[in-house]
Amino acid sequence: MTERDERELLRQLVDPETQRRAFEKVVNEYGQQMYWQIRRIVIDHDDADDVLQNAFVKAWSNIASFRSDSRLSTWLMRIAINEALDFKRKRRIDTVSADEQEGVANHLMADEYFDGDETQALLQEAVAQLPEVQRAVFNLRYYDDLKYSEISQILNTSEGALKASYHHAVKKITDFFHRHD
Repeated sequence: MTERDERELLRQLVDPETQRRAFEKVVNEYGQQMYWQIRRIVIDHDDADDVLQNAFVKAWSNIASFRSDSRLSTWLMRIAINEALDFKRKRRIDTVSADEQEGVANHLMADEYFDGDETQALLQEAVAQLPEVQRAVFNLRYYDDLKYSEISQILNTSEGALKASYHHAVKKITDFFHRHD
């Protein structure tokens, strides 16, 4: 979505007469990207759907307070990631136990909504073992191909710290695959 299209969408979002239709555009435009970012954090499809719904409810409730100091997509992604991390904290699975880490690949391979192969499932298992920040940085950079400046806005941290986190994440994932050869 171009910057001009986004400005028009934001104008429609604050107008009570066009607000609902505009929010439908938001859901259609950003829903899939938000879903996959959430899914990479919570792993389970049903949980990801629930978290996505909560993220959209939060966005809808707070759209009037959006300050436009970042792109709408950045703001939505921040909400999605925060909702996913809150969900994990509430479930007390902030740090995945060794048994759960081992089971991520098996869980994904058994999931009817997962259409990847064993290597992709193992990558998700490796990513699940990363500390929370490294996992978020890796997902945003690797899967969404975001620039460090965009990730910096989403995670509210410096680009230097993000580059270091990404480097450490890649090293840990590489080490994981070496152990599983």
